[in-house]
Amino acid sequence: MTEFISGLVLGAGASTRFGEPKQLLPYRGTTLIEWVVSQALQAPALNEVVVVLGRAADEIRRRVDFKIARVVDNPVFGAGCASSYRAGIAAINTKSDAIMILLGDQPDVSPEIIGRVAEVFRRQQDQIVLASYRGRKGHPMIFARSMFDKLVDLHGDKAAWKLVDTNPDLVGTADLDVSFPQDINTREDFERLSGARQL
Repeated sequence: MTEFISGLVLGAGASTRFGEPKQLLPYRGTTLIEWVVSQALQAPALNEVVVVLGRAADEIRRRVDFKIARVVDNPVFGAGCASSYRAGIAAINTKSDAIMILLGDQPDVSPEIIGRVAEVFRRQQDQIVLASYRGRKGHPMIFARSMFDKLVDLHGDKAAWKLVDTNPDLVGTADLDVSFPQDINTREDFERLSGARQL
């Protein structure tokens, strides 16, 4: 039986380094968060998509078409991404076998990348699978149901990496011959990525 994988898009960041909700930045004819969610929804490898919002959640809901994705709020988003894992895991389908964590500010993660990571997870017995971009590890990353309790117990930012670092025997990688997808954390990041799209 094929494992049921829930996509979890983290969109609850406070944008403190940006000064405004970066989720609503214009990107490729839509907004940044809507683009990221649309990539997840287009990936046949995911059985559902859940989006976690935090700061400016009401405004984002008004301005973004999330289509069939389920949207949940993280009222304690300031406590770091681990709090979004808890909000997301509480909202996923009860039959989910794994979650794939996707970053809401990483728009170059395509349906093909999502599919490759999911394929490796479904083929191998690893409890955690990371994307590896020409040897550089990153998101998306998948955690099997057996890891859910540990994810829920984490605290702070970069929390999932703590599980990766402390459980190397459980980790597999999906090798990808593409460049590492950049996060958008500052206006300079956004302008650089937008400029590259226009070349």
